[in-house]
Amino acid sequence: MAQRIVPLIMCGGAGARLWPASRENRPKQFLSLFGGRSTFQDTLARVGDGALFDRPIVITNAAYRFTVREQLAEIGRDADILLEPCRRDSGPAIVAGAAFAAGRDPQAVVLALAADHVVGDEAAFVAACRRAVEVAASGKIVTFGIKPERAATEYGYIQAGGKISGDVSSVAKFIEKPDEAAAAAYVRDGFLWNSGNFMFGARALLDEYGQTDAASVAAACEAVTQAGSDLGFVTLQEDAFARAVPMSIDYAVMEKTSRAAVIPVSCGWSDIGSWHAVWELSPKDEDGNAAQGAAVFEGAKNCNVSSDKTLVALEGVEDVVVVATQDAVLVSRQKDPGALKRLVAKLKKVRPQVTEDHLKVHRPWGSYRSLDTGERHQVKQIVVKAGERLSLQKHHHRSEHWIVVRGAARVTIDALETIVHENESVYIPIGALHRLENPGQTPLELIEVQTGSYLGEDDIIRIEDDYRR
Repeated sequence: MAQRIVPLIMCGGAGARLWPASRENRPKQFLSLFGGRSTFQDTLARVGDGALFDRPIVITNAAYRFTVREQLAEIGRDADILLEPCRRDSGPAIVAGAAFAAGRDPQAVVLALAADHVVGDEAAFVAACRRAVEVAASGKIVTFGIKPERAATEYGYIQAGGKISGDVSSVAKFIEKPDEAAAAAYVRDGFLWNSGNFMFGARALLDEYGQTDAASVAAACEAVTQAGSDLGFVTLQEDAFARAVPMSIDYAVMEKTSRAAVIPVSCGWSDIGSWHAVWELSPKDEDGNAAQGAAVFEGAKNCNVSSDKTLVALEGVEDVVVVATQDAVLVSRQKDPGALKRLVAKLKKVRPQVTEDHLKVHRPWGSYRSLDTGERHQVKQIVVKAGERLSLQKHHHRSEHWIVVRGAARVTIDALETIVHENESVYIPIGALHRLENPGQTPLELIEVQTGSYLGEDDIIRIEDDYRR
């Protein structure tokens, strides 16, 4: 049987450069930026040919674990899900994934992919994978070099060296993000964009990384061998993984190794690193304006609008980005993505909540959305998925009213269990032990009214929890 490739999907980033759509607890890889599926789901679909690709490995952090599982289920895929106990950048994460793959198959060839990239021509990408696999199996670390479409300053570049096999070449040089003049020269001289996606033999990667940082490799490998299991997730051992030095795979290996190879590919690739990149990939009107959601343009050119519900109207402006969510509005210039990163850093100091969560907060049992908040009250819309239930819990500082608007709820209050139907309500006093469950086959929707002296989420004392939070 021909060598199958193990996809390793890197899915732990926060995606600050697409704020306010992307938040710390719901980053860009889980958003539907271009159609019905998220970029994470599109990445998995891209490696779905069972004749070429083996069972995927997804490495993410604990905060995203249920989102990863939910989005896998939505597209009918399964994977081994590795949970990082702390962020250590791409280097240690790839080491952990490679060690896990080698544990499944010592001869494993691994394809490390970012979960938040877009590939317009999947057939071209898969064809490049077929050409690269034999070279990777021979011990080379193959990076996918993108044929430039313009003189981009937001990407690193690769200078190809001598031929290895077919169109695969050695890497002569990796080049950091250039200025405009240097980028134009690199494109003219046939350099390639560095996509940050790699294919390698698992053992080759571990050996090569060990040449420069043996201690971090040992730590990440120990985190795998000592890993636990929780609700079907692979939990990397915390103390061991924390000993790995945070470092990108580029700095740790690719810029130092003599094994680096590059395969050129033209596949409509983008790392979606800015709202300008989203605009480039979006359909536009005759004036170059792109819109996702409700937008009206008059005398505007080359603008990009993304809006959840609010109508956005632009008049007489050019090269402007407007992103409107239910709790934040961004107005920005198209071509300065670095400024947005600096802005988000400031927001984390003055309004951290708006960088962490949307008004709609996803939970493993469903979601809730804050509708109104006052000094001593909060109103939420709660949706519980079919067959799911919240933790058995109590609160020290607030009481709650639940009004069912769709479906039927099984409600436990202390020793009493009851079914609450549509247009019925129930009251939970301060300190009462309670639980909410959806026993039906369709989503349960209710309105929750909280009243009390303190309404924070940390006033939840969980007694039992199906999700072990």
